[in-house]
Amino acid sequence: MNNFGMQEALKTLGVNRANEGTSTGSKWYKTKGDKLESYSPADGKLIGTVQATDEKAYHVVIKQAAAAFEEWRLWPAPKRGEVVRQIGVALRKYKEPLGKLVSYEMGKSYQEGLGEVQEMIDICDFAVGLSRQLNGLTMHSERPNHRMYEQYHPLGIVGIISAFNFPVAVWSWNTMLAWVCGDVCVWKPSEKTPLCSIACQNIINKVFEKNDVPEGVSCIINGDAVIGQLMAADERVPLVSATGSVRMGKAVGRTVGERLGRALLELGGNNAIIISEHANLDIAIRGALFGAVGTAGQRCTTTRRLIIHESVYEEVKERLKKAYSQLSIGNPLDANNHVGPLIDKLAVKAYSAALRKVKEEGGEILVKGGVLSGKGYESGCYVKPAIAEVKNEYEIVQHETFAPILYIMKYKTIEEAIALQNGVKQGLSSAIMTNHMQEMEKFLSHAGSDCGIANVNIGTSGAEIGGAFGGEKETGGGRESGSDAWKVYMRRQTNTINYGSTLPLAQGIKFDI
Repeated sequence: MNNFGMQEALKTLGVNRANEGTSTGSKWYKTKGDKLESYSPADGKLIGTVQATDEKAYHVVIKQAAAAFEEWRLWPAPKRGEVVRQIGVALRKYKEPLGKLVSYEMGKSYQEGLGEVQEMIDICDFAVGLSRQLNGLTMHSERPNHRMYEQYHPLGIVGIISAFNFPVAVWSWNTMLAWVCGDVCVWKPSEKTPLCSIACQNIINKVFEKNDVPEGVSCIINGDAVIGQLMAADERVPLVSATGSVRMGKAVGRTVGERLGRALLELGGNNAIIISEHANLDIAIRGALFGAVGTAGQRCTTTRRLIIHESVYEEVKERLKKAYSQLSIGNPLDANNHVGPLIDKLAVKAYSAALRKVKEEGGEILVKGGVLSGKGYESGCYVKPAIAEVKNEYEIVQHETFAPILYIMKYKTIEEAIALQNGVKQGLSSAIMTNHMQEMEKFLSHAGSDCGIANVNIGTSGAEIGGAFGGEKETGGGRESGSDAWKVYMRRQTNTINYGSTLPLAQGIKFDI
C-alpha cells in the first residue's frame, strides 16, 4: 500500500510513535496527563500518541516562560527578527514533510498542507520586516516646552489556543509576531492534531539552540479544554489568542475577561458570496467551488452560502451541479483528489445531522450528500459535498456546520442581497462577484458587508498574510497576521517630557503656592 512517504516525513520531523507533549524549548517534560491518540482521518490509522500536560507541568512551563521573558524582551527587536528569519529558512527546508504531516493528521489535501506551511514562511518574512518597524508616534503637547510620544513595549506571555483545521499556520501567525514584539509564547494546540505541535517545536528548537534563545520563549502544552481554561484563568498570561468555535471562544473570553486580561478571538464564520447578474460566472463558479469544498468545508472562511441573483440563479445552479459531479474524493495525499476527509466521526455526525435538519426545515437537497464507505474510505470520515436550496432564516443555515454543505438562495436587489449576507450572527468573510462598480462599492461601503473581510471577484477563503485577519460579531473581533495586528501583542505607553524650567499644568489649570 502506498503510504505517500509518511513514515519518512515523520522521521525527518522527529515525530515518534510516542511523544511527550510538554516542552519549554529544548526541554521535554514527563507528565501524568492523559495520552492523546492521533488517528489520521485519511486512513483511520494511529499515527502516534502525545502525553498531555498535567497541572503540575503547566505551572512549570509558565514559570519558565516568565523567566525567559525577562531576558527575551531585552534583545533588540531586529535581533529577535533575525531569529525569526532563520525560522523561515528552516521551514523552507522542512516544507514538504511538514505539509505532508498537516495533510495526513488533519485531512486537507497535500497541496493545501504545503500552502499552510507557505503561510508560515510568509508570516516569518512579514515579521522580519516588522522587527524594524515597531513604530510609535510623536505628538504636540498643549503645554509649552513639552513633547509627547507614544511607544510600544513587549507584553509578556502570550497564550495560543489553536484549532485543528489550520494546525500550524494559526500558531505561526501569533508566534512570529509575538516573538519580534519581545513576547514569549505558550501554545495549546488542538487535541485533534497534537503531532503537528511536536514537529513545529522540533524545527524551532534547532534554530533557537543555534542562537542561544532563552529556554521558555517557545513552549507547548498539549491537552483538552481543561488545560486551555487553566491558561485562560492565569493572571500571568496577559494575552490569550484563541481560535476555534464560538462556544469555545465565549468560554475563553468569559474567563479571560473576569481577570481583565486580553482575549484575541478568532471564531466561527458563516460566509457568503453574492453572485450578481453582472458577475463573470466563470470566476464566480470557480471561487464558490473551492470556497465550499476546499479543506472539506472545514475552514473558518469556507463558503457556506451563495446568494444568487434571480436572473442567473438557474444557470449557476446547473453549473455548480455539474462541477460537483466532477469532484474526486479520497486520500488527501493523492494529488488526484480534490476533497479529503472530515477530521473525525463526530464531524461526520454533525454533517449528517445538518442535512437531515435541512429537509426538516423545508429545504431541498440539490446535490445529494452521504457518507462514503468501501475501499479507500475505511476511516469512515469521507463525505460527499452537498448543495441545498434553502431560506436564510432556517436555523441550520444560521448555524456553522464544519462540513462541505453549501446553501444557495435567490435575491432580487443588491440591498436584499447585502441584508441576507449580513443576516447571520457570524461576521468573518464575505464576497461579491460583480463587474458593476456601483454594486461593488455599495458592498464595501458602511451600508455593505458587516464582515472583517469583504472581497470583490474572489472567494471567501484564502486570506493573504499582508492583511489583518479576523471578523466581527460572533467571530470575536480579533485580528491576526498582517497590517497593524502586531499592536495587540504589545502594551501601549504614552510619554510626556518637560524640557523646560517651569511646570505648566494641562488644560491651563493654575495651582500656585
